[in-house]
Amino acid sequence: LYHVIFGKVDPQSFDANWNFTRKIHVEDPVLFVHGAIDSGDLYGRVQREYPQHEMYRNLKAELAKARARADAGEWPAVPDGPTLKPGANDPRVPALRRRLASSGDLVADSPLDSTAYDAGVEASVVAFQTRNGLDPDGAVGAATLRALNAPAGAAIEKIRINLERGRWLLHGLDPTFVIVNVAGFQTYYLRDGKVIWSARAQVGKPYRATPIFRSTITYLVLNPTWTVPPSILAQDILPQQRRDRSTLARKKLEVIDNAGNPVPASSIDWANATPRNFRYMLLQGPGPDNALGRVKFMFPNEHSVYLHDTPSKALFQKSDRAFSSGCIRIENPFELATLLLEA
Repeated sequence: LYHVIFGKVDPQSFDANWNFTRKIHVEDPVLFVHGAIDSGDLYGRVQREYPQHEMYRNLKAELAKARARADAGEWPAVPDGPTLKPGANDPRVPALRRRLASSGDLVADSPLDSTAYDAGVEASVVAFQTRNGLDPDGAVGAATLRALNAPAGAAIEKIRINLERGRWLLHGLDPTFVIVNVAGFQTYYLRDGKVIWSARAQVGKPYRATPIFRSTITYLVLNPTWTVPPSILAQDILPQQRRDRSTLARKKLEVIDNAGNPVPASSIDWANATPRNFRYMLLQGPGPDNALGRVKFMFPNEHSVYLHDTPSKALFQKSDRAFSSGCIRIENPFELATLLLEA
């Protein structure tokens, strides 16, 4: 019962930022367990303690499918070779067709022995790539080939790990919330338990990972200014400014003192400026080039992490979108703003 309610692993052993705390029960645990035993339906009583969220049920269904696929044997392998591209005629295409058909990704009804990389095969590859978080370019390059030839049971352990995370996250969760899938570079808005909006996200670089925590969105800011946080000041701006005195001007950053008064950048000894002796703040005014874009979503947290717009919109086209210093940049942020203000 403890594992069902809290999971088998303490999430704080992975991440000290974890703040999803819950109590086991208001009643005495011994009385609770005895009541479950005396109920005559011990199995059902335990089942009711699992997360009842649709996300959890969907993951369990996917686990059953993954196990059935593994029991059925390995996928047909696609032989190694140069990148397969639309329009090609290649003897490896029949193997590709059979592999896509085995996992239900073949969207066109066409002969499995055809060597033509036609529009149907291309659409099937795009569907497979999208489902697996790959660049949906419709071509079978090295990354797509590795995913196609991964063992049929490879997904089982990933799903089991995420079911464990579900036991950490999904108990008693409010039916309306915004969630960021950091590993999947995606943001979702659920209302009454149903996904009504989603968008691609850019998250923290591996060495500046987006922290995992929960908070409450309290308000949003239109046309925000951006005050450079201490971590970016120390790791990025000061070193860049020491090498190139045009850095602040190029990034449209203004130096201000603690009272908010502007300070001429030329009056500062940048060669000897360090995070410890730098007594000023750097401010970027509102506008289309602002690092936060045109809107940011505020929720109190100790990490200075927010959801926000970004001028770097071209990066949303990448499949691996770990580009930020920890904040979450979201695509189409005004759509989310509209939905939140409607709620």
